[in-house]
Amino acid sequence: MRSSVFKLAVAEPSDIIRNGLAVLLKRMPGNRISLVEIPDMARLHERLKAERPDLLLVNPAMLGCFTLDRLKEECGCASMKCVALLCSASVPALTKPYDEIVHLYDDELQIRHKLSHCFESAGEEGGDTPCTDEAQCLSSREKEIVICVVKGLTNKEIAEKLYLSTHTVITHRRNIARKLQIHSASGLTIYAIVNKLVELDDIKDI
Repeated sequence: MRSSVFKLAVAEPSDIIRNGLAVLLKRMPGNRISLVEIPDMARLHERLKAERPDLLLVNPAMLGCFTLDRLKEECGCASMKCVALLCSASVPALTKPYDEIVHLYDDELQIRHKLSHCFESAGEEGGDTPCTDEAQCLSSREKEIVICVVKGLTNKEIAEKLYLSTHTVITHRRNIARKLQIHSASGLTIYAIVNKLVELDDIKDI
């Protein structure tokens, strides 16, 4: 990850969980993190409006009837990445809209790896200049989506496979097209082959 400052909000009422995450996050290499702790879920909207974090780490159950899209809209945080913090088993539909999922029992390396994707993606979406180094241009999540597209999956199928919302998949595909200046499945197929994201045997039709 490149050295950048990211504002990360942890919305979690449990002091033990929230403080433990804070210690771990402050040790993450490669990024300087400005950490915002939100222990009072009743003040979540207020704090998000005031802080405008790059990334929100929150238990989906804590949001109640609010959807992520509604939360982002009302708080003025349209580009904010959202990571689901799961403290127990959860149905896939509840976590589909999230950019990533962190489980309470993930070890430090797993949490670093998952959040690094979100930091990378948040940083890349900050500008509109096409990427010149194609091999390093896309985030890990975007590369996963390219692979799915090349294999012939629809947006809905990609969403189900990666536990994302269809809206999030479409947003990722727009970002991929902007970065690579590639606007067709055949073009993405060539990109995936050249950058060794897929093997020829993985592709249905070229």
